[in-house]
Amino acid sequence: MEYSQAEQGRVFVLRLEDGDIIHEEIEKFAHEKQINAAALIVVGGVDEGSKLVVGPEEGSGQPIIPMTHILEDIREVTGTGTLFPDQNGNPVLHMHIASGRKNSTVTGCIRTGVKVWNVLEVILFEIVNTTARRLHDEQTGFELLRP
Repeated sequence: MEYSQAEQGRVFVLRLEDGDIIHEEIEKFAHEKQINAAALIVVGGVDEGSKLVVGPEEGSGQPIIPMTHILEDIREVTGTGTLFPDQNGNPVLHMHIASGRKNSTVTGCIRTGVKVWNVLEVILFEIVNTTARRLHDEQTGFELLRP
């Protein structure tokens, strides 16, 4: 385990609108407001055609090949995520959502493009006094959080 200690800064309440791409809007907002790090929760709707990363093709396989799932319909969602800068200081959102319709739920990461349907409410809790970064990991190919 790796860890560091930080403090809570500002809290922002956002409403994303129909057609917004979740990670693009949140990362743009973070850049504009000079938010270095944050924890987030979301609730609302996502549109058909949105693409989720739903796991690796093989659990222990190398290289890690992500599986994607394209939503075929509009869905209700809830999600949580973190935002930390990459090696160049750019804010990068890592968020997973559970998206449901009737008796079907798909859970995954939004990094490949999830589009808002109608509205998505976001609460962003800024984290300050942290040196945590997302850095490239050679073994996995991921941008891993380094506290």
